[in-house]
Amino acid sequence: LCDWSSDVCSSDLIVKLKSGGPDMTVKYAKDGSVTAQWFAGKKLEQGTFPASSLEEATPAPKAEG
Repeated sequence: LCDWSSDVCSSDLIVKLKSGGPDMTVKYAKDGSVTAQWFAGKKLEQGTFPASSLEEATPAPKAEG
């Protein structure tokens, strides 16, 4: 889990923008901003967002087999 107030985040935390968009993996958090990565097709993207604009995402279950 992530404690935005102390900038302590698990590097495998999955978040998404409250307004929608892809699930993103937290890379790090600092000073109320969160840097996250996601894939757009095969391209790895990265962006920095205000922590207040993010929420924890519920990842889709992994396929069996």
